[in-house]
Amino acid sequence: MMEIRKPNDSELKKVISLSPQAIYEGTLGEVRPSNTKVEQLITPLLEKGSYYLIASEENCLKGWILLGSSKDQFSDKVLGFIYELFVLEEYRGNGISKLLMKTAIDCLQQEGYTEIRLSAFAGNQAIKLYERMGFQARTVSMSLLL
Repeated sequence: MMEIRKPNDSELKKVISLSPQAIYEGTLGEVRPSNTKVEQLITPLLEKGSYYLIASEENCLKGWILLGSSKDQFSDKVLGFIYELFVLEEYRGNGISKLLMKTAIDCLQQEGYTEIRLSAFAGNQAIKLYERMGFQARTVSMSLLL
Protein backbone atom coordinates (compact mmCIF):
# COMPACT_ATOMS: atom_id res chain seq x y z
CA MET A 1 0.00 0.00 0.00
CA MET A 2 1.50 3.31 -1.13
CA GLU A 3 1.74 5.96 1.56
CA ILE A 4 2.56 9.64 1.27
CA ARG A 5 4.07 10.99 4.49
CA LYS A 6 6.90 12.99 6.01
CA PRO A 7 10.18 11.06 6.02
CA ASN A 8 11.97 9.83 9.12
CA ASP A 9 15.62 10.86 9.65
CA SER A 10 17.18 8.01 7.67
CA GLU A 11 14.70 8.50 4.80
CA LEU A 12 15.48 12.23 4.78
CA LYS A 13 19.21 11.45 4.50
CA LYS A 14 18.45 9.14 1.56
CA VAL A 15 16.36 11.81 -0.19
CA ILE A 16 19.11 14.40 0.23
CA SER A 17 21.74 11.92 -1.01
CA LEU A 18 19.63 11.28 -4.16
CA SER A 19 18.87 14.98 -4.74
CA PRO A 20 21.89 15.63 -7.04
CA GLN A 21 20.43 13.04 -9.45
CA ALA A 22 16.97 14.63 -9.15
CA ILE A 23 18.38 18.08 -9.96
CA TYR A 24 20.46 16.64 -12.81
CA GLU A 25 17.33 15.14 -14.40
CA GLY A 26 15.16 18.15 -13.60
CA THR A 27 17.62 20.46 -15.36
CA LEU A 28 17.78 18.03 -18.30
CA GLY A 29 21.40 17.16 -17.65
CA GLU A 30 22.60 20.73 -17.33
CA VAL A 31 23.41 20.74 -13.62
CA ARG A 32 24.74 17.95 -11.41
CA PRO A 33 25.38 19.60 -8.04
CA SER A 34 27.60 18.11 -5.37
CA ASN A 35 25.98 16.78 -2.20
CA THR A 36 27.46 19.80 -0.39
CA LYS A 37 25.78 22.18 -2.84
CA VAL A 38 22.45 20.35 -2.46
CA GLU A 39 22.69 20.70 1.32
CA GLN A 40 23.46 24.45 0.92
CA LEU A 41 20.30 24.80 -1.20
CA ILE A 42 17.99 22.64 0.91
CA THR A 43 19.04 23.42 4.50
CA PRO A 44 17.77 27.04 4.45
CA LEU A 45 14.46 25.87 2.94
CA LEU A 46 13.99 23.27 5.68
CA GLU A 47 14.97 25.80 8.34
CA LYS A 48 12.28 28.18 7.03
CA GLY A 49 9.60 25.49 7.28
CA SER A 50 9.70 23.74 3.91
CA TYR A 51 9.36 19.97 4.17
CA TYR A 52 9.50 16.78 2.17
CA LEU A 53 6.72 14.31 1.62
CA ILE A 54 7.81 10.89 0.43
CA ALA A 55 6.04 8.17 -1.50
CA SER A 56 6.85 4.90 0.24
CA GLU A 57 5.62 1.35 -0.12
CA GLU A 58 6.65 -1.31 2.41
CA ASN A 59 9.41 1.04 3.62
CA CYS A 60 10.77 1.37 0.09
CA LEU A 61 11.35 5.00 -1.01
CA LYS A 62 9.80 5.59 -4.43
CA GLY A 63 9.81 9.38 -4.74
CA TRP A 64 9.41 12.70 -2.98
CA ILE A 65 8.19 16.26 -3.21
CA LEU A 66 9.64 19.31 -1.45
CA LEU A 67 7.10 21.99 -0.58
CA GLY A 68 7.01 25.21 1.36
CA SER A 69 6.48 28.89 0.82
CA SER A 70 7.96 31.59 -1.33
CA LYS A 71 7.43 35.31 -1.77
CA ASP A 72 6.41 37.02 -5.00
CA GLN A 73 9.34 39.32 -5.72
CA PHE A 74 7.08 42.15 -6.94
CA SER A 75 4.08 42.06 -4.62
CA ASP A 76 5.67 40.38 -1.56
CA LYS A 77 2.63 38.06 -1.52
CA VAL A 78 3.48 34.82 0.29
CA LEU A 79 2.52 31.75 -1.71
CA GLY A 80 2.91 28.02 -1.64
CA PHE A 81 5.84 26.67 -3.62
CA ILE A 82 6.83 23.23 -4.89
CA TYR A 83 10.61 23.13 -5.00
CA GLU A 84 11.25 19.60 -6.18
CA LEU A 85 9.36 16.56 -7.43
CA PHE A 86 11.17 13.31 -8.14
CA VAL A 87 10.25 9.67 -8.65
CA LEU A 88 12.98 7.04 -8.83
CA GLU A 89 13.33 5.77 -12.38
CA GLU A 90 12.20 2.20 -11.73
CA TYR A 91 8.88 3.39 -10.26
CA ARG A 92 7.90 5.92 -12.93
CA GLY A 93 4.68 5.58 -14.91
CA ASN A 94 2.64 4.45 -11.91
CA GLY A 95 0.98 7.75 -10.97
CA ILE A 96 3.33 8.46 -8.06
CA SER A 97 4.11 12.01 -9.26
CA LYS A 98 0.42 12.79 -9.50
CA LEU A 99 -0.21 11.40 -6.01
CA LEU A 100 2.66 13.46 -4.56
CA MET A 101 1.42 16.61 -6.34
CA LYS A 102 -2.19 16.11 -5.18
CA THR A 103 -1.06 15.60 -1.58
CA ALA A 104 1.24 18.65 -1.70
CA ILE A 105 -1.52 20.83 -3.17
CA ASP A 106 -3.92 19.66 -0.42
CA CYS A 107 -1.33 20.38 2.29
CA LEU A 108 -0.55 23.86 0.97
CA GLN A 109 -4.26 24.64 0.64
CA GLN A 110 -4.88 23.52 4.24
CA GLU A 111 -1.99 25.75 5.32
CA GLY A 112 -3.94 28.70 3.91
CA TYR A 113 -2.13 29.43 0.66
CA THR A 114 -4.32 30.73 -2.15
CA GLU A 115 -1.72 30.21 -4.89
CA ILE A 116 0.98 27.63 -5.56
CA ARG A 117 3.90 28.12 -7.89
CA LEU A 118 6.73 25.96 -9.18
CA SER A 119 9.54 26.26 -11.70
CA ALA A 120 10.52 23.73 -14.34
CA PHE A 121 13.14 23.63 -17.08
CA ALA A 122 11.68 23.97 -20.58
CA GLY A 123 11.37 20.49 -22.04
CA ASN A 124 10.94 18.77 -18.66
CA GLN A 125 8.43 15.90 -19.02
CA ALA A 126 6.78 16.89 -15.73
CA ILE A 127 5.38 20.08 -17.32
CA LYS A 128 2.62 17.98 -18.94
CA LEU A 129 1.60 16.69 -15.50
CA TYR A 130 1.63 20.21 -14.02
CA GLU A 131 -0.59 21.47 -16.87
CA ARG A 132 -3.03 18.58 -16.40
CA MET A 133 -3.25 19.57 -12.73
CA GLY A 134 -4.18 23.14 -13.67
CA PHE A 135 -0.83 24.93 -13.51
CA GLN A 136 -0.28 27.56 -16.19
CA ALA A 137 2.88 29.22 -17.44
CA ARG A 138 3.18 32.54 -15.65
CA THR A 139 6.64 33.83 -16.45
CA VAL A 140 9.08 32.71 -19.10
CA SER A 141 12.76 32.67 -18.20
CA MET A 142 14.97 33.03 -21.27
CA SER A 143 18.64 32.43 -21.84
CA LEU A 144 21.21 33.51 -24.42
CA LEU A 145 24.45 31.55 -24.40
CA LEU A 146 27.46 33.67 -25.39
